[in-house]
Amino acid sequence: MSNTIIEFPNQTSFYKGKVRDVYSFGDHLLMITSDRISAFDVVLPRLIPFKGQVLNQIASYFLNATADIVPNWLISTPAPNAAFGIKCKAIPIEMVVRGYLVGHLWREYKSGKRIICGVKLPDGLVENQILQSPIITPTTKANHGHDVDISIDEIVKQGILSEKLITEISQISLALFQRGQEMADSKNLILVDTKYEFGIRDNQIILMDEIHTPDSSRYFYKNLYKDLFKKGLPQKQLSKEFVREWLIVNNFQGKEGQKIPLLTDEFVHQISERYILLYEEITGSKFEKSDLEEDYISNIYNQISHHI
Repeated sequence: MSNTIIEFPNQTSFYKGKVRDVYSFGDHLLMITSDRISAFDVVLPRLIPFKGQVLNQIASYFLNATADIVPNWLISTPAPNAAFGIKCKAIPIEMVVRGYLVGHLWREYKSGKRIICGVKLPDGLVENQILQSPIITPTTKANHGHDVDISIDEIVKQGILSEKLITEISQISLALFQRGQEMADSKNLILVDTKYEFGIRDNQIILMDEIHTPDSSRYFYKNLYKDLFKKGLPQKQLSKEFVREWLIVNNFQGKEGQKIPLLTDEFVHQISERYILLYEEITGSKFEKSDLEEDYISNIYNQISHHI
C-alpha cells in the first residue's frame, strides 16, 4: 500500500510528494506517509518497511505535545500511516533550526564558509560542537529538486515573506525546538537540529507537516555525547543522516550524472530497524508493527467522511 495511489470519494485533488501522498477534500487534507525514503532531495528506489508508520506516529506524538505553542493542522490519525487535518496556504520557506555544527551546516563550514544563511559563525569550531545558541538557517521550499539556503534578510528583501511574518515564525520555531529538546532530554537524547513548515489559515499561523521525526530531525545520545566529542569520534545518532553518509561513501549526493547505488536487503532492514528504534527511544513506547488490513482504505474514509 505504501506506493499505491488511491481514489477516494469526494476527493478534489492529489499530490505525490517525496514521502507523503496528499489527498485533498475541499478544506481538508489526508496525508498518507509512504515507506519511501529520500536523501539529497532524491527518492531512493527501495521502500523501507514500517517507515511510514513510524514517521506518522512520531509526528502525531509531537504535534499533540506542542499544540499549546502553535495551532497545527492535525485533526486525527485514521490509520497507522495516515493523518487527517485542515488545509492551509503553505508558507514557501522551511525553517531549519540547528543547535549543533553537524550535517549540512558542518559541510558548509568545513568548506570554508563562515556566514551561512546570514548567520555568522566563529572560526575554530569542530564537527558536532554545540552552538552558542540555536540558529535558524531557512531554505526555500522546492516542489522538485533541491531546496536552497536563504537568509532571513533575503526572505524579506525578495518579498517572499513580510518582516513581521518571518519574525513570528522564527520565534515559534525556536519555541518548538526548545520543547523538542526538553522532551528529548527526558529520554536521554539530544535534539540536534530539525525543520518546521508553516501555513496560514484564517489569518492564523498553523504548523504543518511532520515535526521532530527522523526524516526532519537529528538526534544524539545525551549520555554518550561529551565523551565521544572529547575524543573526536562520530556521535551515535538516531536520524537518517547515516543513510546520507552511506550514499556519500558510495559516491552519491544527488548531483547531476551520479547514479543511485544499490540498497541491499540488509541495508534496507538496517534502516527500518533504525527508524523503529528512534520511535521507541523518543516516545518511550514499544513500537507495534501494523500490517494494513484489506479494508484499510474504507476504514480511513469512514473515519474522515463526517468532516468532508
